[in-house]
Amino acid sequence: MNSSPAFRPVAIETVGPAANRHLPRRQFLTLTALAAAAVATATRFMSGFAAEAAGRKLKLCLSPGSIGVNASQTETIALAAQYGFEAVEPYPDYLAKLSADQMAELQSDLKAKQLAWGAAGLSVEFRRDDQAFQDSLQRLPALADAKQRAGVTRVGTWLMPGDRQLTYLQNFRRHAQRLREVAKVLADRGQRLGLEYVGTFTSRAGQKFPFVHTLAEARELIGEIGTGNVGVVLDSWHWWQAGDTEADLLALAAKDVVSVDLNDAPAGVAKNQQQDGRRELPAATGVIDVGVFLNALNRIGYDGPVRAEPFNKPLNDLDNDAACAATIAALKKAFALIQPA
Repeated sequence: MNSSPAFRPVAIETVGPAANRHLPRRQFLTLTALAAAAVATATRFMSGFAAEAAGRKLKLCLSPGSIGVNASQTETIALAAQYGFEAVEPYPDYLAKLSADQMAELQSDLKAKQLAWGAAGLSVEFRRDDQAFQDSLQRLPALADAKQRAGVTRVGTWLMPGDRQLTYLQNFRRHAQRLREVAKVLADRGQRLGLEYVGTFTSRAGQKFPFVHTLAEARELIGEIGTGNVGVVLDSWHWWQAGDTEADLLALAAKDVVSVDLNDAPAGVAKNQQQDGRRELPAATGVIDVGVFLNALNRIGYDGPVRAEPFNKPLNDLDNDAACAATIAALKKAFALIQPA
């Protein structure tokens, strides 16, 4: 991962400006994390009430790999409960190994901690050659079965925004055909597939043939797949980079959105020079209007997971507790911008 200019914990006010100038960086980060953790611990049992009172159904989701947290499935669930998250990313490979009794125990633990499942990642390699696609597709039914037993209903993946060999139409046809096969397997098990378009200008600049990189193009691909269980993974970063608008979001129905990523962008960098792997936590800089983004999703009735995916090296360098504390504080700061629909 690449580094962003500086890491600014959202909970900085809890330590105090004067103290910040005199504390060593590591000690400051530790105190910041502890302060945020205390707030999260005090409120985690009220998360459902707080969500209802705020007039939202969007769920604060912990996706550990996105914030540099290295944790097993059970550890991730424990961290999510400890820091006040409302949903947690499922690990299909882990779920596939569980016995019926172990699965029941896991589901009971989720219920006791008042946690929902977020979106699972898609294991199918649809971006490479036919053999790689077919080999990985053969593994999908078993993993989808495990997700079904666990109660997971959302699966997400991302689309390359260009190709060096395939024209747009050739790439469009290949994606539609391959993802249709994937979607049918998931549909048989009550699962929805989300496709994330990559709007970052620098990510497609080196490709000969641009591919899907806007919400409108993603919706065209979804329409061509035509299975009825495919929607979008919306990322505030790519929404902003693609030049998509509030009106584009309001044109969606809740069922069109499978999962959501929430990020901000470094300040002082031109929009067309931003790098996909150098982002900020939600509401950290204000470069991306996450308030408009979240309020539009709330207005259409989206009720699924929202995770932070900042690709931020200073954040990734923190230990698990500090990273979770900083992330939940940032997400709650962003969610405070949501107005009742």
